[in-house]
Amino acid sequence: MSDDEREEKELDLSSSEVVTKYKSAAEILNKALQLVVSECKPKAKVVDLCEKGDAYIIEQTGKMYKNVKKKIERGIAFPTCISVNNVVCHYSPLATDESVVEEGDVVKVDMGCHIDGFIATVAHTHVIQEGPITGRKADVIAATNTAAEVALRLVRPGKKNKDVTDAIQKVAAAYDCKIVEGVLSHQLKQFVIDGNKVVLSVSNPEMRVDDAEFEENEVYAIDIFASTGEGKPRMLDEKQTTIYKRAVDRNYHLKMKASRFIFSEISQKFPIMPFTARALEEKRARLGLLECVNHELLQPYPVLHEKTGDYVAHIKFTVLLMPNGSDRITSHPLQELQPTKTVDDPEIKAWLALGTKTKKKGGGKKKKGKKGDKPEGEESTTAEPMDASNES
Repeated sequence: MSDDEREEKELDLSSSEVVTKYKSAAEILNKALQLVVSECKPKAKVVDLCEKGDAYIIEQTGKMYKNVKKKIERGIAFPTCISVNNVVCHYSPLATDESVVEEGDVVKVDMGCHIDGFIATVAHTHVIQEGPITGRKADVIAATNTAAEVALRLVRPGKKNKDVTDAIQKVAAAYDCKIVEGVLSHQLKQFVIDGNKVVLSVSNPEMRVDDAEFEENEVYAIDIFASTGEGKPRMLDEKQTTIYKRAVDRNYHLKMKASRFIFSEISQKFPIMPFTARALEEKRARLGLLECVNHELLQPYPVLHEKTGDYVAHIKFTVLLMPNGSDRITSHPLQELQPTKTVDDPEIKAWLALGTKTKKKGGGKKKKGKKGDKPEGEESTTAEPMDASNES
């Protein structure tokens, strides 16, 4: 085996050290999410919530691997975004922004963390209110989370990406919601947040992806948005974009001094992972970023919107396809939901009844089967549909 092959082999989940780094990143991220959600109170400034999430990740990752000989990169893998109500994603404003969250807002928190390039990402939807969530807000959050539970059970070795695309659309429809178009769930690799193997949210003629089969030892960020509206997001204002990622394969000699200054700073501070313009020398940033984007040195993450009055919910989780089953490493507890819809589709119920863990073959005595036992080889990690008949 060549050194290259050996190195490639060591960098997937067959290495316990790699698994540890993914799980350590996820542990920090879950706590960062918990912190941000706890701060989502009426009149809290959106930019302050974003800053708190980012600061926590930087602080906690900074405490890890401090005394190692070889420097280990660690920190933010995706800046904290707070997207409210009909704003779909990527809202992470500059320090001057005065937006606040209000009572009753549907708040989507999206963030990412990495240790040595091994990335954990998460998104969660929280409504700023006491007591159970009801009506269409409950429907769209239940649709997103039930779709996520189904996806968790279908993202497994031997299954195809198309199986997941079809299933999550069926789940959303059961709640009279739509999966948001144009979203890709990417395979994660070391220092790669947008791997080539993807799951498409909605298959349509405008957007196609290569068929792919999930394999053992892969990692995915499963990214699901549902909407009470049409599920066709659009960018309203390019100036709202603040998150970018350096396109490492592009070169161009920038003309403006401000652009060269900013691009040099980006190359030093954020050579690979997405970043927020808040983290740059702000006065020069807007001007310099524009030239960088125009010449495709930076990939922008635009702020997208549904129609005013619609609600969008978002869930994202990181899953490790381990030899003993799927291991979801990022999540946050849900508020109590009381959706208006009842899910009685037998196919959805069958998906949710699938286990996520596979028992080790052999070892120990076989117990006598009881009524209601799982099929041989699967642990009981089933889920219930969230619906009007199951309000808890």
